[in-house]
Amino acid sequence: MDLPRSRAANERLHRVIPGGAHTYAKGEDQYPEHLAPVISHGRGAHVWDVDGNEYVEYGSGLRSVSLGHAHPRVTEAVRREIERGSNFARPSIVEAEAAERFLENVPTSDMVKFTKNGSDATTAGVRLARAVTGRPLVALCADHAFFSTDDWFIGTTAMAAGIPGEITSLTVRFPYGDLAAAEALLQQHDGQIACLILEAATQQDPPDGYLAGLRDLAHRYGALLVFDEMITGFRFSEHGAQGLFGVTPDLSTFGKALGNGFAVSALAGRREFMELGGLRDPRDRVFLLSTTHGAETHSLAAAMAVMDTYEAEDVTARLHALGARLAAGVREVAASHGVADHVVVRGRDSNLVFGTLDASGAPSQDYRTLFLRQLVTGGVLGPSFVVSAALTDADIDHTVEVVAAACVVYRKALDAGDPSPWLGGRPVKPVFRRKA
Repeated sequence: MDLPRSRAANERLHRVIPGGAHTYAKGEDQYPEHLAPVISHGRGAHVWDVDGNEYVEYGSGLRSVSLGHAHPRVTEAVRREIERGSNFARPSIVEAEAAERFLENVPTSDMVKFTKNGSDATTAGVRLARAVTGRPLVALCADHAFFSTDDWFIGTTAMAAGIPGEITSLTVRFPYGDLAAAEALLQQHDGQIACLILEAATQQDPPDGYLAGLRDLAHRYGALLVFDEMITGFRFSEHGAQGLFGVTPDLSTFGKALGNGFAVSALAGRREFMELGGLRDPRDRVFLLSTTHGAETHSLAAAMAVMDTYEAEDVTARLHALGARLAAGVREVAASHGVADHVVVRGRDSNLVFGTLDASGAPSQDYRTLFLRQLVTGGVLGPSFVVSAALTDADIDHTVEVVAAACVVYRKALDAGDPSPWLGGRPVKPVFRRKA
């Protein structure tokens, strides 16, 4: 496969954009060498690169495009609203309509404030928790990959350059699923932790009683419980993980699928806390969220259209059904080619990822490179196996056929004891690393 126009476009991107992309997870280093297509356009579950190649796409927009690209209900809502103006000197009535519609969808919250990206929403939640409690420390779940681009989180990663250690020391960690460990952390920092923040679920559902137990622990020690629902919101349930598992946090953040690719995210929570960022509370005010473009009318129109579509078309159920079909197919062909212990599918059916393991069963970037190379050359753009509702059975069947061919190569590499002849260049790299 030759991608001359994509290679040239990647060079253009690197000349003017640090990293060659506006999101590190979309970087050229996340794909096999010379096989990082630059996208021209997309429709439904398919995208086309600037070289004219067509792909079945997974993980669309880092899980944000759950309905498929250019979904007609969403694009029509945006088209109608954008012709009426997008940003004014005072709030648009669309802001009230979108907030009311969101709170219908997430009835566990009393108030909501919209912004443009997930990092701003989670950081606002952390700031609010600190203001409510008067405490400095944030406890985040160590087993969850990403919360924010802001210092309180990024300072805990390998890419901590530019962040003072004094800030990093204000973040502590707890493991997922272990109430005893969480209580030990709360005891160790008694009276200092403002909040516990975590994704309610990722690749596995929470152990029975864990989320309710964590909420009780947080409240017993005077902290707030914050759910990061950027991924779980809508994709696990249209009411979020809090609706699916029946546990209400104090604050929660939503994004990604909320706008089907349009920029909108949300901080939601209990009125007694959210009003600290308002004009009708006598306590010291919190500069909660105040963004010039936070309430662009067309993005809020997109969010309302997304919520209506999820309800009208039972989208969450469709995502689970498509994912189940894909997972079953991948596992079947992996087993038939003797690599079931090395090409593995994990996660809830609506939010699948794949693992690429070496001969000893350890995660391998080399084998991931081999696998991704076979996917891309087979017409599948799949940094994960996260499905969109626009996929068809034919798309799934094609993907499974490509995976089957990849498993043949994978088996050869395992038998040879060295995947390097099949990499085509340098291996793909993890996002969080100290040196480029």
